[in-house]
Order: sequence, then C-alpha cells, then structure tokens
Amino acid sequence: MPATEEMRAAHRTGFGGRSSRFWSFLAAALFVPAALAASVLTLSSERAGRCVTYGEQCGSPLPGELFVWGVGVGAMACVIALVTPAARIRRVALIAQLLAECLALMVILSYA
Repeated sequence: MPATEEMRAAHRTGFGGRSSRFWSFLAAALFVPAALAASVLTLSSERAGRCVTYGEQCGSPLPGELFVWGVGVGAMACVIALVTPAARIRRVALIAQLLAECLALMVILSYA
C-alpha cells in the first residue's frame, strides 16, 4: 500500500510533522524561563531561606561546573541540531540537548 505524501512528510520530519530544528529551538527558548522558575523554586526552600537570612547551610551539594557543562553541551547540541542537514544527526543532537538542559535544571534544583 503506497504511503501518502502527508505520511511521508511526518515520517521525514518526525515529532508529529515538526522538524527537530523546531523542537531544538523551542527547547533552547524555553530553557531560560525554566531556569528562572527553578531558581525561584529553589529560593523558596527552607535551606535557601536560612542561607539568605542567617548565612547558615550555604554549602553547595553539586559543583557549579556541572551546570556550566550542562548549559555548554546543550548550547552546542542546539547549534548542531539547527545547522546539520542530516535528520538522524539532528535527532541525536536534540536528545543530547534535552538531556543536557535537564542536567542543568537539576543542578539548580539541587541547591534547594
């Protein structure tokens, strides 16, 4: 049974007809608001309140380099997903970008 043009387009781009470039750009654009929301959520914790108010319990559970690596790998994967012509490489770069951004957000949340 021959595939319709719509089915071929959805298969070619993946993610319900949207290209991985779109999803990569969307993930990069939503990372900053997500990081700000995670920071506000972290500041509302008891530990952060004690650190700001009394200067107690201000140690960091995870190193800041982990956040920098997460953001850096996410940014590089985003650039790769946006400029690479091969669809398979774009999909792998999108997955790497999402994992790196999740790592960076978990580092922010670990300060709570």
